[in-house]
Amino acid sequence: MAATSAATQALAGVLLVVVAAGCREEPPAEPLKSLKPAPLPSLAVPGAAPPEAPRPASRSEGDVAGPLQGEPLPASALRVALAGERVRVGEETFEPARPDDATRLAQRVKGHTVLVVPDADTFLVQTSELFTVLRDSAEAVWLAHPDGPVAYPVVLRDEAGFRAWLQEVAPGKLRIIMRADGFELTTSVGKLPGPDPNGPSVPVRAGRQDIVTLRRGLGLLKGRFKTSEDLCLVPSFGMEVAQAARALGANFTAPGEPLFDTLCFVYPTPHGAPGSSP
Repeated sequence: MAATSAATQALAGVLLVVVAAGCREEPPAEPLKSLKPAPLPSLAVPGAAPPEAPRPASRSEGDVAGPLQGEPLPASALRVALAGERVRVGEETFEPARPDDATRLAQRVKGHTVLVVPDADTFLVQTSELFTVLRDSAEAVWLAHPDGPVAYPVVLRDEAGFRAWLQEVAPGKLRIIMRADGFELTTSVGKLPGPDPNGPSVPVRAGRQDIVTLRRGLGLLKGRFKTSEDLCLVPSFGMEVAQAARALGANFTAPGEPLFDTLCFVYPTPHGAPGSSP
């Protein structure tokens, strides 16, 4: 009888422990705001005044171009020299906006690594048909820096291709929006703040595109999006190709040492093609 009583008391004790455990409050769930991504770093200097309006450069201004960085020129590449709406390949001249010339050019570059050499006066809007031919026919496309013997391998995307890239599920989706007033560094979680919250991430300085600060901004984004491997440059289509090529140098911290492995270059869709802007 004593043994039965002891067993009953032991069982009661166990039940009390189980009931107490069952009544214990669960820890509160993490608040939704804690699930938000960490804020982006900022290019703003604490306490600095907003940037002044663009003004002509002077010799006393700091260097905004920085050192010339990139990859060595690709050996044995077929050189395609820009000249407005025409291009020159060796002794041949093509006008890619003409269907017959576009077909001949496609045959000429088919299977080749191509080095696009910009001049000072060719604008992006004049290169739609050329870049479409190169995207579809060339083995690989490089864009030469206009000021020195370096170049950049690029993945060409028209506007529809760029939109498709943005819709891919991947972290970062880093892009440089290049406008006359500077560079907007944009990501999947917003833009990289600059000195002026209402202006571009990297405004022009002394009337010139600030490649030095752009390189620093890309370094901040690389630290924030460590697994991102590609970067898209989206120049204003009314901008010179040479200016866009200079901006690609910001992706390099030293010769042959890119921050992001893949450079995407966005060009305007040919007029009348599916997905072209109105």
